[in-house]
Amino acid sequence: MGKIISFILQSKRVWHILRKPSSFEFKTVAKVSAIGILIIGALGFAVSDAVKILSRIFG
Repeated sequence: MGKIISFILQSKRVWHILRKPSSFEFKTVAKVSAIGILIIGALGFAVSDAVKILSRIFG
């Protein structure tokens, strides 16, 4: 029971510290996240194509 109360108290502390992000901050985080997703997708696509090409050559 003590762990639950401790968790609730810590959660309340974090909740009081939280704030709504500014428009600039939100847009910046969204752009960085989108760029990261695109980079990971491009890398996955490149690896997939490389595997297909290599399997045709050596397959």
